[in-house]
Amino acid sequence: MVRPNHHQGDGAQARSEADRLSELIEPTVSAHRLYLEHVQVKPAGGNSAVEVIVDLPEEETGAVTLDAISEVSSDLSKVLDQDPEASARDYTLEVSSPGALRPLTEPRHWRRARGRMVTVALADQGPVSGRLLEVDESGITVRPEKTVKKGMKPKKGEPVHLEFGNIRKGQVDIEFTHAGDDGDVPAGHFTSSPEEA
Repeated sequence: MVRPNHHQGDGAQARSEADRLSELIEPTVSAHRLYLEHVQVKPAGGNSAVEVIVDLPEEETGAVTLDAISEVSSDLSKVLDQDPEASARDYTLEVSSPGALRPLTEPRHWRRARGRMVTVALADQGPVSGRLLEVDESGITVRPEKTVKKGMKPKKGEPVHLEFGNIRKGQVDIEFTHAGDDGDVPAGHFTSSPEEA
Protein backbone atom coordinates (compact mmCIF):
# COMPACT_ATOMS: atom_id res chain seq x y z
CA MET A 1 0.00 0.00 0.00
CA VAL A 2 1.06 3.54 -0.74
CA ARG A 3 -0.50 6.72 0.54
CA PRO A 4 -1.22 9.81 -1.53
CA ASN A 5 -2.32 13.13 -0.10
CA HIS A 6 -5.83 12.89 -1.57
CA HIS A 7 -9.29 13.34 -0.09
CA GLN A 8 -12.38 11.74 -1.58
CA GLY A 9 -14.76 14.08 -3.40
CA ASP A 10 -12.25 16.80 -4.20
CA GLY A 11 -11.88 16.62 -7.98
CA ALA A 12 -9.44 19.54 -8.26
CA GLN A 13 -7.22 18.08 -5.55
CA ALA A 14 -7.37 14.66 -7.26
CA ARG A 15 -6.12 16.24 -10.51
CA SER A 16 -3.38 18.09 -8.64
CA GLU A 17 -2.35 14.88 -6.90
CA ALA A 18 -2.33 13.00 -10.21
CA ASP A 19 -0.03 15.67 -11.69
CA ARG A 20 2.30 15.44 -8.70
CA LEU A 21 2.42 11.65 -8.87
CA SER A 22 3.04 11.80 -12.63
CA GLU A 23 6.20 13.81 -12.03
CA LEU A 24 7.25 11.43 -9.26
CA ILE A 25 6.89 8.19 -11.22
CA GLU A 26 7.73 9.27 -14.79
CA PRO A 27 11.50 8.63 -14.43
CA THR A 28 10.81 5.06 -13.28
CA VAL A 29 8.44 4.43 -16.19
CA SER A 30 11.01 5.84 -18.64
CA ALA A 31 13.72 3.62 -17.12
CA HIS A 32 11.62 0.64 -18.26
CA ARG A 33 11.56 2.08 -21.82
CA LEU A 34 7.86 2.84 -21.49
CA TYR A 35 5.79 6.00 -21.94
CA LEU A 36 3.64 7.37 -19.10
CA GLU A 37 0.26 7.83 -20.78
CA HIS A 38 -1.98 8.79 -17.87
CA VAL A 39 -2.26 8.91 -14.06
CA GLN A 40 -5.59 9.13 -12.28
CA VAL A 41 -6.39 9.22 -8.58
CA LYS A 42 -9.93 8.24 -7.62
CA PRO A 43 -11.91 7.00 -4.61
CA ALA A 44 -11.92 3.25 -3.96
CA GLY A 45 -14.13 2.44 -1.00
CA GLY A 46 -12.66 4.12 2.07
CA ASN A 47 -9.30 4.51 0.38
CA SER A 48 -8.09 5.67 -3.03
CA ALA A 49 -6.78 4.02 -6.19
CA VAL A 50 -3.95 5.32 -8.34
CA GLU A 51 -4.43 4.17 -11.92
CA VAL A 52 -1.31 4.33 -14.09
CA ILE A 53 -1.46 3.70 -17.84
CA VAL A 54 1.83 3.02 -19.63
CA ASP A 55 2.49 2.47 -23.32
CA LEU A 56 5.37 1.61 -25.62
CA PRO A 57 7.29 4.50 -27.19
CA GLU A 58 5.55 5.75 -30.34
CA GLU A 59 8.25 4.41 -32.67
CA GLU A 60 7.60 0.83 -31.51
CA THR A 61 4.84 -1.52 -32.65
CA GLY A 62 3.00 -4.18 -30.68
CA ALA A 63 1.68 -4.05 -27.13
CA VAL A 64 3.11 -3.74 -23.64
CA THR A 65 3.67 -7.29 -22.34
CA LEU A 66 2.29 -8.58 -19.06
CA ASP A 67 5.88 -9.11 -17.84
CA ALA A 68 6.69 -5.45 -18.51
CA ILE A 69 3.53 -4.38 -16.64
CA SER A 70 4.52 -6.56 -13.68
CA GLU A 71 8.08 -5.25 -13.57
CA VAL A 72 7.19 -1.55 -13.78
CA SER A 73 4.37 -2.04 -11.26
CA SER A 74 6.80 -3.53 -8.73
CA ASP A 75 9.23 -0.63 -9.11
CA LEU A 76 6.46 1.99 -8.99
CA SER A 77 5.18 0.51 -5.73
CA LYS A 78 8.64 1.01 -4.18
CA VAL A 79 8.80 4.61 -5.43
CA LEU A 80 5.36 5.43 -4.09
CA ASP A 81 6.04 3.77 -0.73
CA GLN A 82 8.92 6.23 -0.32
CA ASP A 83 6.87 9.25 -1.40
CA PRO A 84 7.86 12.03 1.05
CA GLU A 85 4.52 13.82 0.60
CA ALA A 86 2.34 10.78 1.28
CA SER A 87 -0.35 11.03 3.94
CA ALA A 88 -1.63 8.28 6.20
CA ARG A 89 -4.38 7.44 3.70
CA ASP A 90 -3.95 4.03 2.06
CA TYR A 91 -4.36 3.55 -1.66
CA THR A 92 -3.83 0.81 -4.22
CA LEU A 93 -1.74 0.97 -7.36
CA GLU A 94 -3.17 -0.29 -10.65
CA VAL A 95 -0.87 -0.37 -13.69
CA SER A 96 -2.16 -1.24 -17.17
CA SER A 97 -1.66 -0.50 -20.87
CA PRO A 98 -4.14 1.44 -23.01
CA GLY A 99 -5.31 -1.55 -25.07
CA ALA A 100 -6.43 -1.49 -28.66
CA LEU A 101 -9.77 0.17 -27.97
CA ARG A 102 -8.45 3.43 -26.53
CA PRO A 103 -9.55 6.51 -28.51
CA LEU A 104 -6.93 7.97 -30.85
CA THR A 105 -6.79 11.52 -29.55
CA GLU A 106 -3.13 12.55 -29.92
CA PRO A 107 -0.62 12.34 -32.78
CA ARG A 108 1.42 9.79 -30.80
CA HIS A 109 -1.67 7.55 -30.56
CA TRP A 110 -2.00 7.63 -34.35
CA ARG A 111 1.71 6.88 -34.79
CA ARG A 112 1.37 3.86 -32.47
CA ALA A 113 -1.53 2.65 -34.64
CA ARG A 114 0.33 2.70 -37.97
CA GLY A 115 -0.49 -0.39 -40.01
CA ARG A 116 -3.79 -0.96 -38.18
CA MET A 117 -7.34 -0.67 -39.47
CA VAL A 118 -8.93 2.50 -38.10
CA THR A 119 -12.23 4.35 -38.27
CA VAL A 120 -11.94 8.13 -38.41
CA ALA A 121 -14.85 10.46 -37.64
CA LEU A 122 -14.49 13.72 -39.58
CA ALA A 123 -16.02 17.13 -39.00
CA ASP A 124 -17.03 17.76 -42.63
CA GLN A 125 -18.13 14.31 -43.88
CA GLY A 126 -19.01 10.79 -42.86
CA PRO A 127 -16.53 8.41 -41.19
CA VAL A 128 -13.61 6.90 -43.10
CA SER A 129 -12.49 3.32 -42.38
CA GLY A 130 -9.27 1.91 -43.70
CA ARG A 131 -5.62 1.02 -43.16
CA LEU A 132 -3.55 3.72 -41.43
CA LEU A 133 -0.47 4.10 -43.63
CA GLU A 134 1.36 7.22 -42.48
CA VAL A 135 1.28 9.93 -39.82
CA ASP A 136 2.93 13.32 -40.32
CA GLU A 137 2.88 16.72 -38.61
CA SER A 138 -0.41 17.78 -40.21
CA GLY A 139 -2.47 14.58 -40.21
CA ILE A 140 -2.78 10.95 -41.25
CA THR A 141 -2.86 8.98 -44.50
CA VAL A 142 -5.47 6.22 -44.73
CA ARG A 143 -6.22 3.74 -47.51
CA PRO A 144 -10.04 3.48 -47.34
CA GLU A 145 -11.63 0.03 -47.46
CA LYS A 146 -15.28 -0.77 -48.09
CA THR A 147 -16.90 -4.14 -47.57
CA VAL A 148 -18.61 -5.24 -50.80
CA LYS A 149 -20.23 -8.55 -49.81
CA LYS A 150 -19.79 -10.86 -46.86
CA GLY A 151 -16.93 -13.28 -47.47
CA MET A 152 -15.35 -11.13 -50.19
CA LYS A 153 -12.22 -9.04 -49.89
CA PRO A 154 -12.99 -5.39 -49.17
CA LYS A 155 -12.66 -2.86 -51.97
CA LYS A 156 -9.60 -0.66 -51.47
CA GLY A 157 -9.56 3.00 -52.41
CA GLU A 158 -6.73 5.40 -53.09
CA PRO A 159 -4.85 6.73 -50.03
CA VAL A 160 -6.30 9.95 -48.61
CA HIS A 161 -4.67 12.48 -46.30
CA LEU A 162 -6.84 13.63 -43.39
CA GLU A 163 -5.87 16.78 -41.48
CA PHE A 164 -5.77 16.59 -37.68
CA GLY A 165 -7.91 19.74 -37.54
CA ASN A 166 -10.72 17.93 -39.38
CA ILE A 167 -10.59 14.75 -37.28
CA ARG A 168 -13.23 14.60 -34.54
CA LYS A 169 -12.17 11.22 -33.16
CA GLY A 170 -10.66 7.92 -34.20
CA GLN A 171 -10.27 4.38 -33.01
CA VAL A 172 -8.56 1.14 -33.99
CA ASP A 173 -10.76 -1.56 -35.52
CA ILE A 174 -10.02 -4.99 -34.06
CA GLU A 175 -9.01 -7.55 -36.70
CA PHE A 176 -8.68 -11.27 -36.16
CA THR A 177 -7.19 -12.08 -39.54
CA HIS A 178 -3.63 -12.27 -40.76
CA ALA A 179 -2.61 -9.06 -42.53
CA GLY A 180 -0.06 -8.53 -45.25
CA ASP A 181 -1.98 -9.50 -48.39
CA ASP A 182 -2.40 -5.92 -49.61
CA GLY A 183 1.13 -4.64 -49.20
CA ASP A 184 0.05 -2.07 -46.61
CA VAL A 185 1.16 -4.14 -43.60
CA PRO A 186 4.27 -6.34 -43.48
CA ALA A 187 3.54 -10.03 -43.90
CA GLY A 188 3.60 -11.81 -40.56
CA HIS A 189 2.13 -8.83 -38.73
CA PHE A 190 -0.92 -9.79 -36.70
CA THR A 191 -3.29 -6.94 -36.17
CA SER A 192 -4.45 -7.90 -32.70
CA SER A 193 -2.91 -9.53 -29.68
CA PRO A 194 -4.18 -10.79 -26.30
CA GLU A 195 -2.50 -7.90 -24.50
CA GLU A 196 -4.25 -5.32 -26.69
CA ALA A 197 -7.76 -6.73 -26.73
